[in-house]
Amino acid sequence: MTDVRRSGDRYRGGDAAAGIESFHAFSFGPHYDPDNLRFGAILACNEERLAPGAGFDEHPHSHTEIVTWVVEGELTHRDSTGRESLVRPGDLQHLSAAGGVRHVERNDGADPLVFVQMWLAPLSPGGEPSYAVIHGIADATPYEIPGAGALLHIRRLAPGERTALPDAPFTYLHVVRGEVRLGEEHLSAGDAARVTGGTGLEAVATADATTEVAAELLVWEMAGG
Repeated sequence: MTDVRRSGDRYRGGDAAAGIESFHAFSFGPHYDPDNLRFGAILACNEERLAPGAGFDEHPHSHTEIVTWVVEGELTHRDSTGRESLVRPGDLQHLSAAGGVRHVERNDGADPLVFVQMWLAPLSPGGEPSYAVIHGIADATPYEIPGAGALLHIRRLAPGERTALPDAPFTYLHVVRGEVRLGEEHLSAGDAARVTGGTGLEAVATADATTEVAAELLVWEMAGG
């Protein structure tokens, strides 16, 4: 079964006066939707837009695997374990909150910052927090979140190129940029597809043939939920 969710249907949050725009794909914060709490291991898929100088001050997380993909700009990260880093487009950031961690996320640069942040439920609670940034992650190398029983595939497609989706109990596809066709459905930037028990599915980039990268996709492969 494939359930397509459109970008325009996301719950809009953030604080416009503070330069923060947020678009939530799942029940989040003051927007409670008991029918949209999670899909597989995914608890949140937020599109965040931060103006220069804007950001999220220090706040806590626990029992959550937090994965961030920067689309434009530079993300400044600091956390209570003493780590600090700049995350740029093409970099993947993974913060395992485990038993508890506090962190800051800011746009300290001169340009707007856009990133997609995804939260996953761990298979078991507790443990020590950990942090990693993978610079320039390759399309052919999925990133494993063993604590959540999940794999993240980064797919960048040329015009007309197709890519097979994983055959898995749960597959979540988020379109970062561009346009793709998935079966009979046409997906644009910000759209997502939740696939349950899918087999043999392919996404095909449909953007203009003059574009070098017609589509960029984040594809989650999950064993359970």
